[in-house]
Amino acid sequence: MSPKVERPLPPYLQILQAIRSQIADGVLREGEPVPSERQISSDWGVSRATATKVLAALRSEGLVQSVQGVGTIVSPQPPVGTSAQDRFTTMRRTGRIYAPGEHAKIVTATLVEASEAIASALGVELGAPVIERQRVTYQGDDAVSASHSWFDGALADDAPKLLLTERLVEGTPGYIQSTTGRTACRGRDQVTGRAATQVDAERLGVPEGAPVRAGRNWLYDTEGGVIEYGESVSLAGRWASYEYDISN
Repeated sequence: MSPKVERPLPPYLQILQAIRSQIADGVLREGEPVPSERQISSDWGVSRATATKVLAALRSEGLVQSVQGVGTIVSPQPPVGTSAQDRFTTMRRTGRIYAPGEHAKIVTATLVEASEAIASALGVELGAPVIERQRVTYQGDDAVSASHSWFDGALADDAPKLLLTERLVEGTPGYIQSTTGRTACRGRDQVTGRAATQVDAERLGVPEGAPVRAGRNWLYDTEGGVIEYGESVSLAGRWASYEYDISN
């Protein structure tokens, strides 16, 4: 089925976002050709001028490059740090929580008593049972982030896989939605920089005290309840990219 231009975004932005997503998701990999002006014009039903504008924007962002005799190909990409927002967006778009080349090892999955900080973050009573999952995420063989997630212990009956140290391909939000019907509709992220602790150093393979990026995130359901609270730490020197619309 051919792609269709939709409103209200300008056509070139819709096409630009589609090709960006293909590069981010690994559908178009480094060195592979991207659609030509002629193909974009034909597939999307837009003018050659619009197609030219799309490829120019991709080149200006460093996502593609022109190679004489070959055409336009995907450029080598700098190391990218994946945020909770990125993972949730990937899950919605592809049904998988991790991008190609990424995988996670679940270190622990167990019921614990909620500390004051976790109780406050989840909106449960101090000492109430909560599910804690710890994971390390890899790109290839290299650890790039370590994270904890906590969930209300009441989910243990309806979503028992949260207590197993196995990967959930659809991600915890997707799994919870499929088993309980609770849908994550809003997220909140906080990010800071700090020095790696001893635990961070062991999991990420960096010296203790090395710079790392630390984050906290909340996922909320349609009624404002917290589905998941997470804390993560990732390697420094990896770009985080955000896109947003500005309207009157």
